[in-house]
Amino acid sequence: MLNASRLNLLREVVERGSFSAAAESLSYSQSAVSQAIATLEGEVGTTLIERDRGGVRPTAAGAALVSHAEGILGRMEAAENELEAIAGGRAGRLRIASFPSAGATLLPRAIAAFGAAHPGVEVTLAEGEPEEIAPRLRAGEFDLALLYEFEGAGERLGSRLRRFELLVDPLHLALPTSHPLARRRQVQLEDLREESWVQTSASGPCARHVVRSCHAAGFEPRVSFESDDYQTVQGLVAAGVGVGLIPRLALSAVRGDIHVRALHPQSPVRKVFAAARRGAPVTPAVATLLDALREVARSQASDLD
Repeated sequence: MLNASRLNLLREVVERGSFSAAAESLSYSQSAVSQAIATLEGEVGTTLIERDRGGVRPTAAGAALVSHAEGILGRMEAAENELEAIAGGRAGRLRIASFPSAGATLLPRAIAAFGAAHPGVEVTLAEGEPEEIAPRLRAGEFDLALLYEFEGAGERLGSRLRRFELLVDPLHLALPTSHPLARRRQVQLEDLREESWVQTSASGPCARHVVRSCHAAGFEPRVSFESDDYQTVQGLVAAGVGVGLIPRLALSAVRGDIHVRALHPQSPVRKVFAAARRGAPVTPAVATLLDALREVARSQASDLD
């Protein structure tokens, strides 16, 4: 395999017309330049430089190799510059994944702040539930993902990932404004045992945790409707066909015909965090987005409180 350093020496010798001038230009000794050219000739199996009293000149093989060396060294320099730009967060691509409610609340402002700091970096976003995203993150499809886990659920999606905690997101009770419990000072989960429920798809982590929470309160929830769109859930609750538990991040826009409140003594909560592959370097681009996400998470928690 051709050596870039020796190719550069060959090009310099041909351009300067002598070994001594090439050595002086590159701060080498003349013997080091001669030895490098001899090694290169041994690698390619032919003479590259002819020496006479007038100096040195390339052979046909030497001239051909020098013409290729221009392109090779130029591409290597471009590659080094591009890698340096990516490492410094001035170029490249940042691949993000998120679950929908975080994608609608946390990410837009964080991406805007990131874009101001790294305008040359392309940002891509994929959306899905944590159980879909986490395996793809571990496989290297994403650089950073927003995930959540429920306390006591036994589902450790963050295992083998590097976690960056963002916020605690409680699930609040949504009732029709005309519901008798809407006027009660405190509502416990046990008070909802006779209610019909509107929830997300039964296979999803939020729905599973709602069912676990109801079981812990001593009853089996009677699920009447399922929808993974929380605006649809709000609409069904407003229509009076059931009650629901909705994450606070999904309540950035609340209908005027539903009543939202925390459960007593505490609503179920999920932990929202950013994650990256364990062992993957935290590049300047990833670090900037993490800082922006932390700031938005603090602001979001304060606004919703």
